[in-house]
Amino acid sequence: MRLSSSEKAEIIRLVERSDLSVNRTLKQLGVNKSSFYNWYQLYQQNGLEGLAPMRSNNRQRWNSIPQEQKNLVVEVALECPELSPRELSCKLCDAQQIFISESSVYRILKSKGLITTPDYILMAAADQYTQQTCFVHEMWQTDFTYFKILGWGWYYLSTILDDYSRYIVHWELCENMRSEDVQRNVGQAIKLAGLEKMHKPKLLSDNGSCYIASELKEYLKKANIKSIHGKPHHPQTQGKIERYHRSMKNVVKLNNYYCPDELKEAIAQWVSYYNNERYHESLDNVTPSDVYYGRQEEILKRRELIKQRSIRIRRMDYMQRKMVVGF
Repeated sequence: MRLSSSEKAEIIRLVERSDLSVNRTLKQLGVNKSSFYNWYQLYQQNGLEGLAPMRSNNRQRWNSIPQEQKNLVVEVALECPELSPRELSCKLCDAQQIFISESSVYRILKSKGLITTPDYILMAAADQYTQQTCFVHEMWQTDFTYFKILGWGWYYLSTILDDYSRYIVHWELCENMRSEDVQRNVGQAIKLAGLEKMHKPKLLSDNGSCYIASELKEYLKKANIKSIHGKPHHPQTQGKIERYHRSMKNVVKLNNYYCPDELKEAIAQWVSYYNNERYHESLDNVTPSDVYYGRQEEILKRRELIKQRSIRIRRMDYMQRKMVVGF
């Protein structure tokens, strides 16, 4: 990935300010360790000028992206401004049947002024349970988060997320945060998942009063559901649903709501988008519903075929142009 001198300097500053180790920070940024230290040495010796890329002979490379595809990247980015370069790369592959890497999408948008340099980067804490799940419905995570509706007061959103696929199995907006609300939400999730007569998933939650209540313990025991509680004062144990709630509220809370039905509609729209449209980086850039319904492997195979085809076409176009120039 070829970066400009200012982009390399930005990465150096991010690494210097990060609370994480150099290796972990570089891994989060997707930067090769040896490349970074080469940049850092040049930066110390010659400042920003030392980071300037070496001049080439201006010959076109075989894998250059055609101008019409660059124009398509900009067009899709303007139509879907909420998508990141990573998500745009996936959308182009799935919808337009062409492969353009995330880094190439980033550079194209950067050259058009469609990406601003961030002032900082947020390094996320570990968000996985100690024992990794291996299949859908092996374990669910559940938690409450809250919203304030003008003129109505506080309402509490109970969500059940499948740990393996990160799919939202069920959610409910409640007036209270009691064990009865948890029971009702779990029961509905079991029905929606079609698990009434099948093996039930484990249920991971925090140590809130509604989750440790004796009434809930009795209900889960009768339903043959094993209850697991995270470590006190350690919310990362339920990191997947904590992160989901944070992402959801960043969007839903952009508006004010004046009745519960308005908030329910906004949450329903977000859940549909999250489950069926949002490319999830931790799921190899497929959606939670792709994993939940077993489509992930097929999609990844199709993307790899599109990638190889796109690269082959670019190489053939390059060879044809080279032959014309040679004659």
